[in-house]
Amino acid sequence: MKKILVTNDDGVLAPGLLTLVREMRKLGDVTILAPDRNWSGGGHVKTLDRALRIREFHLEDGSQAFGSDGAPSDCVSLALLGFFKKDFDLVVSGINGGANLGHDVTYSGTVTAAMEAVIAGVPGVAVSLEVPEGYVGQVDFCPAARAAGIVVQNVIARGLPAETLLNVNVPFLMMDEIMGFRVTRQGLRVYHSRLDERIDPRGRPYYWIGGDAPTGLPESGSDVGALSEGYVSVTPLQLDLTAYRAISDLNTWEWRENLLSGASLFPVPAGIIEP
Repeated sequence: MKKILVTNDDGVLAPGLLTLVREMRKLGDVTILAPDRNWSGGGHVKTLDRALRIREFHLEDGSQAFGSDGAPSDCVSLALLGFFKKDFDLVVSGINGGANLGHDVTYSGTVTAAMEAVIAGVPGVAVSLEVPEGYVGQVDFCPAARAAGIVVQNVIARGLPAETLLNVNVPFLMMDEIMGFRVTRQGLRVYHSRLDERIDPRGRPYYWIGGDAPTGLPESGSDVGALSEGYVSVTPLQLDLTAYRAISDLNTWEWRENLLSGASLFPVPAGIIEP
């Protein structure tokens, strides 16, 4: 039986996590370690300057779970480095309440938790549900959990390439309305951020980074496009961020060996005095 670690970035008591746990129990032995509070937008964090603490929780159905005061990636590190005194075959992160598309993956604690697993040599899957901005009411995470189950079954049966994780995004639809699965590339996320400057009661400025919810370009073959057409998006992500196409161009730049000795890289035009 596969040993599966379940985590998230919405907090150990978030409803999406429990729904995911129930689905993962059909596939293996599930252990839960997640942040003890919401870490949405926390990105890839490794806490090195303070102690991390873990305490026991019980989920709504009575399941034992553990919560840490660290980030989602810290939770994965704690588990894989030996807190549970056992090895894990797979890490599944989610279900996030909100899509993680395009450049979102660099901000997302959900995705970077799966990334931390891959760094440790364990396959990672991140699962997010595209909950509309401003949605009021109870969110049904069951379709997303079922989609996650199908993805994880494939990962268990076929494995993943080294240094590769899967970023799964599920449209906000009923189970019978979902069109199917598409393997996609990262799409283009469009951000509408703005800085809101305010003054506190003592006359000191403070700032909120806010703005309207991000949108995206629904291009064919992209994660944004798949969701817009009602498909589950499965995007393989790699840890190697090297821009290989730029290497040949950079190799045409001037790289003088004496640059480090203080010599100027570019000649100074006549009449200009160097400082």
